Amino acid sequence: MTPIYKSAEGERAVQERYRAFLRYWPAANQQLRVPTREGETFIVACGDEHAPPLLLLHGSGGNAAMWMGDVAAWAAHYRVFAVDMIGEPGLSAPARPPLASEAYALWLDDVLRALNLTRVSMVGISLGGWLALDYATRRPERVESLALLCPGGIGRQTFGEIVFPRTSSAWPPAIQKFLEFVTLIFENFLPRMEELPIFSDEALRRLTMPLLAIVGGQDELLDSAETRQRLELHIPHAEVRYLPEAGHFLRGQTAPILEFLGRATSQLGLECDRNAVFSSTKHNGLPNGSLI
Repeated sequence: MTPIYKSAEGERAVQERYRAFLRYWPAANQQLRVPTREGETFIVACGDEHAPPLLLLHGSGGNAAMWMGDVAAWAAHYRVFAVDMIGEPGLSAPARPPLASEAYALWLDDVLRALNLTRVSMVGISLGGWLALDYATRRPERVESLALLCPGGIGRQTFGEIVFPRTSSAWPPAIQKFLEFVTLIFENFLPRMEELPIFSDEALRRLTMPLLAIVGGQDELLDSAETRQRLELHIPHAEVRYLPEAGHFLRGQTAPILEFLGRATSQLGLECDRNAVFSSTKHNGLPNGSLI
């Protein structure tokens, strides 16, 4: 298996720092390791176990720590599962099957099976946005809603250099520590060089679930104008937030995503209520067994 770090020492340094971050996860949580066909997958789970499930998929060169500024707000309403993607600098297996295959959908099938989930909402960023889209186009019946930040696979890749904010005394200490962690990762990690497959028009039209996409007009890595154009053309019900001055690194989207998820959940609940009324009317007031 191809190594994903430049050295064993670098791998240890990144994983030790990551475990230190996980000790400060901002909500009561369980740290899970589940078996999959690609190897063990690490997941941080938090929120009410009876709340609607929400799966988080980070970007390239990331891990679950990138959600620590969002997760407390989302876990107040959802059962959140922050998944470490395989082949990335988290605690999951280093496997990197070809992106242009069904391998990642099959891997997520295994993850959902291990978590006993049949349908989920998904939030994904960049590569994680591509992963969420790949799964939703292949398994649309299993995805309740999609919230995507600068998703890959819609607009062309430009292969620029991502610009992260510089560490500064003006930042809160927690943000400074996280930016230092990002620097440590990219000093030691070997990112994927494989180009993200572009979803066909037909595949995009299969996305009938509620969908929010947030893109930055100054994205260094993806053609955000083309992303917006294709989404509006092929998924007319999609909500597209175009931030003209933002790059690939998007901040301050916790509340807009939570608002979208709430509206999507309410919309789906209303449709279920209508279906229940229709079914009970057809069956002389007896409940439809498929809805129980």
